[in-house]
Formats: sequence, C-alpha cells, structure tokens
Amino acid sequence: MYKVLIADKLSEEAVKIFKDNDIETVVKTGLSESDLIKELETCDGLVVRSATKPNKKIIEQSKRLKVIGRAGIGVDNIDLEAATNNGKVVMNTPFGNSITTAEHAITLLLSTARQIPYADKTSHEGKWEKSSIKGVEVTGKILGVIGCGNIGSIVVDRALGLKFKVIVFDPFLQNEKAKEMGIEKVELEELFKRSDFITIHTPLTDKTKNIINKDAFKIMKKGVRIVNCARGGLVNEVELKENLESGHVASAALDVFVDEPPKNSPLIGTKNLIMTPHLGASTTEAQEKVALQVAEQISDYLKTGAITNAVNTFSLTASEHNMVQPYLKLSEQLGGFAGQLTENAIKKIAVEFEGAVSKINTQPLIQTIICSLLKKNFDGVNVINSVAIAKAKSIQVTEIKHEKAGEYQSSVTLTIETEKQTRSVSGTLFGGKPRIVNVKGIKIEAELSKYNLYISNEDKPGFISDLSKILSDNKINIATFNLGRKNSGGEAIALISTDDEINDKVIDQIKKIPLVIQVKPLTFNES
Repeated sequence: MYKVLIADKLSEEAVKIFKDNDIETVVKTGLSESDLIKELETCDGLVVRSATKPNKKIIEQSKRLKVIGRAGIGVDNIDLEAATNNGKVVMNTPFGNSITTAEHAITLLLSTARQIPYADKTSHEGKWEKSSIKGVEVTGKILGVIGCGNIGSIVVDRALGLKFKVIVFDPFLQNEKAKEMGIEKVELEELFKRSDFITIHTPLTDKTKNIINKDAFKIMKKGVRIVNCARGGLVNEVELKENLESGHVASAALDVFVDEPPKNSPLIGTKNLIMTPHLGASTTEAQEKVALQVAEQISDYLKTGAITNAVNTFSLTASEHNMVQPYLKLSEQLGGFAGQLTENAIKKIAVEFEGAVSKINTQPLIQTIICSLLKKNFDGVNVINSVAIAKAKSIQVTEIKHEKAGEYQSSVTLTIETEKQTRSVSGTLFGGKPRIVNVKGIKIEAELSKYNLYISNEDKPGFISDLSKILSDNKINIATFNLGRKNSGGEAIALISTDDEINDKVIDQIKKIPLVIQVKPLTFNES
C-alpha cells in the first residue's frame, strides 16, 4: 500500500480522495526538519502548502519518497534542483487558485486607487477626512501587467472590464495572442515608462528577482501605483519604501514579502502602503480546489503513473501512460545499448521516432533513453534529471519525428555523435516486446536478455566456429545468436544472449580471434 504524508493543513476532502484510492494518509503539520525526515522514511508522497519547506537534506534522505505535491501554484519552498537530482516528481496545482489570486490583485489595484484602507482606518477613529483623501479613476489609465500566464491573463480580462488600457510584458506571450486579448505587448522598460498602475504575476527566478528596483523606479511615472500578489522578492522592499516616502510611488499594495511573516520588514509602518498576509489564494473555493486537485494528482501518479502539472519533468495522462508504457522498455534498451558501447565523450544525441510512436507523448521516451545512455558514465542520473544533466554537459539533444511508417509500423532510432565517431541503433516492438533491428546501418533482429555479447567482426569464414569453441570451452550456454552484415566480406555484427555473465577472461579470448574488431558484454535489467 502506498502512503502519503500531509504536512500542512489541508481539506478533509483531500484525505478522503487518498482513502478512496487505497492510499494510507498521515496528517502531521508543523513538523521539524528531523521529524519530517523520520516520517518520510515510510512515505511515497508528500503534500505541502507554503509552510513546510522540503529542502535538499530532507529530499536526499527520503529514499522512498516518489512525489511532492504543492497545494498551490508556487514551489519556492521546495528545493526543485534537489528533487530533480534525486528523481522526485514535483507537482503543483496551477489553476486551482488562479481566479482567487487574480481577484485579490484587482481588489488591491482598486484599493490603491482610492486609499480604501486609510479611509476605513481614519473613519473608525472618528475622523472625517473626506477632503484630504483623493483618489484616481482607473478608467482610461494604463495598467502594466508583468507576466501573462494563468493568473496574469485573468487580471488582464478583469482589468479590461474596468476600462483600463492594458500593456503586458511577457517574453512567452505571442503577438497574435496579445492582439486577440485586446492588449499591447511591450518590453519591460517601456512598461515601466508608460504605466499608471503596475501589477506583477511572474514566478520568482534569478531573472525576475528584484525586477522592480531602483533602476525601474527611476523611469516610472511619478504617482505610479504598484501591486504584487505573486512572490516576495520581485519588488525590492527597501527601494520601494524610499520611493513611497518620497512620493514618487503614490501607493503600493503587497500580498507577498521576502520574509513571511514580515516582522522585521523595512516596509512596516510605511505610509501609502497596503499589506495583506499572503491572502492571494485564501478563499474557501480556492483552498478546496487545490486540496482536491493535489490529492487526485498524487493518487493518479502512484496508482497509474500519470503525471499531471509536474514542474520538474514531463506531464503524462493515464491514457498516455498506457500508450507510452510498451516503448519505455525499448527506450531503456536503446539508451543502455549505445551507452555501454560508447567510450568517448558524447557531443550530440538525436532521437528519431517513425510511424505510430511519433504520434504519442515522446518526452518520457527521450528522458528514458538519455538516462540509460548516460548513467554508465555519470553518477546520479535518473529519468527526471537526465535531460538537464545532458544540457549541463553541453550535449546537444535533438528530437525528430516522422509520422509516416517506414520498414516497421513503429521504430525508434538513437544516434550518438562522439569526438571520434557516430553510432546509431534502432529498435521496434514485436508482440509488445522490444527488439533491436539495426546497428550502425546493419540490419539485425535481436531480442536482448540480461546477459548479452556484442561483437563487431569481419565477415569471413571461421569466425563463428572460433567463437563457438571459446564459449563452449568456458561452459557458456548460448540462448540466442543473431547475425547481420553490411555486405559479403564486409563488417558484420553478432548479438548473442547467454544464460550466464561472461567474465573478462573470456572476453580477452574472444578479442584474440583474428577477425574480431570489437567485443563488448552488455547487461540489461529484466524487469
């Protein structure tokens, strides 16, 4: 039975979903680092919100852990690099709180325009400051939106309804889509220069950290109003305070902070600043949505292998998983085959899909191929981090698809370019089982087993008899013997499966056969 730890407060309905899927749940919140590590010793899944922070130490020591689910969109509290390196899938729920957060941003925009919190406070104090509290209309004002993803696009829609003129900075937003939405796509500097209001809806990354800083403030309009409901650290808090106090920024509203709660923040007590305690996702509807969603996603992954809303690997629906599954073993064998034969630094990897296999989700296959290819030479390679490791090693990865079937209904070809040579190996499925069908342009049909022998040789009489004698003399039983050649008398290949592992002594004997070019024992998992 699978087991999941719920480490932050979550709806009871989420617990029910796990139980309905026969997944044991443990609900323990507020755990220390050491207690969390201890609990995770027996857990396959971990559910968190923003309070629990699965760091590198926690992730590395949680050997059984397979998946971390964040009930919400932000994953800043999870060490993604450590999760990826250790083969843990990290999922979030990007849509469950999108409307809620967008509505909060709109609320804060309007509040900055009309000084609502100050007006409320002073009225409760018995003051009547009607003449001194002056706001601005939003109709016709320019709203600059930084980031036009799930939340940003909803903000845009609502803002257009309020008659804002909307400009957007988002490198990933296509011009055609911007026109369709009725907005203008601009560069960041232009957004800063033109905007009367600015709202931020982007993740916190190295590129976006302090995206609003002293240089940005310098080119903004005097009297600009700023809202951040995305992530703390996107706005430099010290420099925001300076610009609020000088009057360059008329008003600002923050729902997120560098440190939460912001007890020691320089912003505390700043005039014309609205502060809310990270309420973006805090509605009854949103809390319920993300809780149910994360429970369903983790249950699906543990029970069926489906991967939904993963932030550090491919996503794969249950139906896609069923289609992909037969090819995963083939991908593992192709990568392992090439990896065990490759002795030089790899420069390029090309994976070519032909026929029916080209029409399915091939990303899991690519990651499996690269994992099997690299794990012989690099420590810590897994299916999740394989592509990232390849890129880190400056290995170029290319995917090619041909929907039209060739010689086989489906085939996968892996081509490796090293500093000294280019090598290719192709495979297909026969009766649902993987089979090698081409090596270096030489046709051969071979089903691989746990123990195999790869031999490249000259196609001349005497080779088979010499090889058979060596194997016989060493009591090695041949399970299958497959041959292929380019042409008569040219280069030939033998792929032999044996019942037992072939030791180095026997390999040395085979190498001494005059016609032999290369000999390599190949081993594969039988599961």
